[in-house]
Amino acid sequence: MKLLDRLQNEVLVADGAMGTLLYSYGIDFCYEELNVEKPDIIEKIHRDYIAAGADIIQTNTYGANSLKLARYGLKDRVKEFNEAAIKIAKRAAAPGNQYVLATIGGLRGIRKSDASLPEVLSMVREQTDALLSGNPDGLLLETYYDFEELSSVVTDLRKLTDIPIIAQVSMDEPGLLQNGMQLNDALHQLEALGADIVGVNCRLGPFHTIQAFENVTLPKHAFLSAAPNASLLDVEDGRIVYASEADYFGRAATFLREEGVRLIGGCCGTSPMHIAAAKKQLKGFPPITKKVVSPQKPIVIRDAEPTKHEPLHIKAKTERTVIVELDTPRHLETDKYFEGANLLYEAGVDAVTLADNSLASPRISNMAMGSILKHEHNVRPLVHLTCRDHNLIGLQSHLMGLDALGIHDILAVTGDPTKVGDFPGATSVYDVSSMELVQLIKQLNDGISFTGKPLRKKAKFSVAAAFNPNVRVLDRAVKRLEKKIECGADYFITQPVYTKEKIIEIHEATKHLETPIFIGIMPLTTIRNAEFLHHEVPGIKLSDEVLERMRACGDDRERATQEGIDISKELIDTAAKLFNGIYIITPFLRYDMSLELIAHIQELDAEKERKVVHA
Repeated sequence: MKLLDRLQNEVLVADGAMGTLLYSYGIDFCYEELNVEKPDIIEKIHRDYIAAGADIIQTNTYGANSLKLARYGLKDRVKEFNEAAIKIAKRAAAPGNQYVLATIGGLRGIRKSDASLPEVLSMVREQTDALLSGNPDGLLLETYYDFEELSSVVTDLRKLTDIPIIAQVSMDEPGLLQNGMQLNDALHQLEALGADIVGVNCRLGPFHTIQAFENVTLPKHAFLSAAPNASLLDVEDGRIVYASEADYFGRAATFLREEGVRLIGGCCGTSPMHIAAAKKQLKGFPPITKKVVSPQKPIVIRDAEPTKHEPLHIKAKTERTVIVELDTPRHLETDKYFEGANLLYEAGVDAVTLADNSLASPRISNMAMGSILKHEHNVRPLVHLTCRDHNLIGLQSHLMGLDALGIHDILAVTGDPTKVGDFPGATSVYDVSSMELVQLIKQLNDGISFTGKPLRKKAKFSVAAAFNPNVRVLDRAVKRLEKKIECGADYFITQPVYTKEKIIEIHEATKHLETPIFIGIMPLTTIRNAEFLHHEVPGIKLSDEVLERMRACGDDRERATQEGIDISKELIDTAAKLFNGIYIITPFLRYDMSLELIAHIQELDAEKERKVVHA
């Protein structure tokens, strides 16, 4: 009898984890390679699950795609590993006629940049072609955090084959997907796209999985599936463990059945003992055919209170807008810093920007200093946030803290790698790219956390993104800008520019964009400073003319400082004609130099106004 026919009248039990058992054996290399190198180990695990009562087993192919195999230098062996896996599973299942599902794991996590949709579909097609050659009883799509990815894969595979498709999402929060979608909505959408069995696996243990299904209505044509983890994971002596008794898992299976689930298996941490317990508890119980779900009380997400200041990108569309970067100190003496910030703000700048440990060197927290600027000095802070220093937990926590402090101007940046800074051996996190960080911040503006959980209130962040125009092919950099705009960037802040020709080139290359651009101007102080920036700082290049002008000043610091200011004024003269946004970067807390440039900008604008009046 075919799988879907059996599910009409029975609750079936699937196998449990493969990776957990291999991990417990001390195997620390590519699990999918075992299909070829040590097939007897994989077949034994299949047979152990069958002996425990599993009606269904899945192939050892969760990561058998070119993206994940590339980590081991094995991306050219996709066909070999998948074909071997289906043969092993079929051989193990033959004596008892168990069903064999061909497993295809999700490729994306929180990072959409890991693979574009066309790349995902191409890799899934390659893996599916190899798996279908072994005539599986169904295709199991499991551990998909990105609903866009899963729905696209289901749509594509439905055109390719008529065999059953099992589509399983993974939740960060009970009942919610990563994008904030309700589980019930997601499962019904997957059914509409052609999935025959829809459900969840991984991430959550039995308790939260049951909780999630309480609000899921029975599909009209598809069946429900669930493969929870054994429990929440723990770490003991550096090894991952799951503290869950098999009997508890078995009892949980009965509650899943009461919520209408007909295909029940296990994910991380489960073993043949867990599957045997589930089989024992479910024996003799028919599937649920009717279910009443009480309507969920909607969580009201309040709009954020109006911000005191007009968003910088809104003002920059029509008016001159000037922001000045004043990096926080590397030491604990702060008087000069606050003195400079106050003078800059009193001079008329729209915001003082605070880098997030620029050049990978530790400074006083920009969140702390930004809060003091805002609440004790009435200075508007624009806080930089790097992907380098914060994992996803830290990023969301940091952003929630900024919102609570009333700081809503953010620059999302990747961050210089740690090897350029004071601690070259420190870890760079980079859980997400700067583009993905922009998207996540905008998700908070919708009142949805990174995990999809409602935040009960919408944040109101205005998000800037970085733009490095100091590249050989500017058109490519502009294409990146366009992608960042698609991700939600409200405006751009450039790296320092040191030629009038480059400013004009930027204008010509970006004039089709409505998104404001703040042109970066950083005055030079000495020839050594100039050569350091030119030769050692990523993203900054000076012209031969500028280097020669600074070199001509020799060791005369006063003359060099004035030359640096004069160069900046000339650049501002050009930038002010083409862009409303000017971004002044203060070198070495020399805010006196920034003040002179602010005065120059104001004089330019005053002169322009006088000409308009006289005209």
